[in-house]
Amino acid sequence: MNCLKIICLYFCPSVNPNFEEYLEGQYLFEANQLLIDREKHLFGEITEADAITAHEEAVKKLAADYEALEKLIEQTVQQSLSLSSEETVPALTSAVKAIKLEEEQDQLWKQRCQTPPAWRPKKWKEHHDKVLHELVYSRLENPSSPTGDQENQSPIRADVQSMGKQLKEDMQWVVEEVKNCYPPEMDICNFYARQYHQTFKAKLKQIADSVLDDEDCSFLLRWVKEFYPGILEKPELASNINTEELGNLLPDELLKPLEEQYLSKQQSDLMIFIDRVLDEAKKEWDQGKEPTRDDGCYVSPVAYDVIQFINGIMTSAHITVRDPHKAQKITSNLTDFMQRYQNFHEDIIKQNKPHSKAFIKANLSCVEQFRDFLVDRDLFPEDVRKNCLQVLTEMKQSAHTYLLTPVHKILKPHYKKLGTSDWLKKNTFEKLLNSTEEELQQLQGSSQSSYQELIGQLYQEMTVEYVQRLLKGKIKLKDSIQQQKAYETVKENAEKLHELFAKMQRGRNCSYA
Repeated sequence: MNCLKIICLYFCPSVNPNFEEYLEGQYLFEANQLLIDREKHLFGEITEADAITAHEEAVKKLAADYEALEKLIEQTVQQSLSLSSEETVPALTSAVKAIKLEEEQDQLWKQRCQTPPAWRPKKWKEHHDKVLHELVYSRLENPSSPTGDQENQSPIRADVQSMGKQLKEDMQWVVEEVKNCYPPEMDICNFYARQYHQTFKAKLKQIADSVLDDEDCSFLLRWVKEFYPGILEKPELASNINTEELGNLLPDELLKPLEEQYLSKQQSDLMIFIDRVLDEAKKEWDQGKEPTRDDGCYVSPVAYDVIQFINGIMTSAHITVRDPHKAQKITSNLTDFMQRYQNFHEDIIKQNKPHSKAFIKANLSCVEQFRDFLVDRDLFPEDVRKNCLQVLTEMKQSAHTYLLTPVHKILKPHYKKLGTSDWLKKNTFEKLLNSTEEELQQLQGSSQSSYQELIGQLYQEMTVEYVQRLLKGKIKLKDSIQQQKAYETVKENAEKLHELFAKMQRGRNCSYA
């Protein structure tokens, strides 16, 4: 009998569909009600002796009908995740109501003081749960949604990706369609979530127990820590599922070795990459090339490239291991790199080639970038951070010494006149200022802030030199006029020196380079 006829029969008061017609139309709840009415007639209101002597054919027919109904309900539940909403929702809703009705009937028989039918208790709810458990297992065992580009994936990655995609699609279907077929008290979304979680967990545990290459290890770890939580955190799922109750996908005893392998690989990749960056800089130096210029300033890609790579790898690690402290293992060897960088820096100074100053000015900018970057405490172990900052301080000091020593050598003839009789002549200090301004322009070529630090150091050193020369001076101030003249000269010298350095610090450093 077709569904149209069943609908006509169902809505027509003068016609009562029989059991077979209800089954054909998938009105499983209504079919179940008929069977329970027959069961009550055969067993419900007669004595136990009468029940034993009930018509055997009627009992056999009722048992067969129950079996047919149970089979159809099982098929309907099995198809919960594979049919369209038009096909699934009405039949599944009816099946769930029948299951609930049968649970109530089981409870009623438990309360009676007579022998129940042979098929009681039916335990359809328990069977329903078992069917869904097997359904979920089969869905993840044989995913119907293979991912693209499987040819370029290892078998492990392809399997995990396919299972994860199937899980995501099925849980989306559960919260959108299947949930509407169940009463709230059955909490079907959390039931499915537990089934998928436990099944997926068992699958991943088998994989984690095997020996994994680095790529598979990283992929598995990302699924456990990033992709799977990301699926559950989607608003439509999170609002229907108690994710905290599910727990972790892998136990700590399996998770820890995966994290160790992943972090070791990331650490190795980091050191290989940043060593290549430094090797490329050394190659440029050995070939006698000057660093490139940006807006007139000498620049080196060392700091930028290293910082970019560290940021990228640490950002990914924070997501993958979900523990910034653990992720710091990746940068635990950074001190070794900084020391190699310092050795390269000192070698440039020692060789003192024509392009040494350009490289040192570029390095000063890198030192500044690294120093600012190391302020972020989350990325580095504290001892590594402090050691690297110490190395950078030493590099800056040696660069300042290298760049400023020739300046003091040029200015030395002018220093010698300080504290002498010539010093009180106005043009003597003017010559020192003119020479200093020329040297300040020659010192340009690093970043603005690096240049300001450099000439700030020069200003400090010149001030010390000035005071020391005056204290050692042989000039004799015989009267108050000469003393006043000396006072005014010192005051004027200090003001003009300050004005010169202030002007140079305000100016565009690299425009003169």
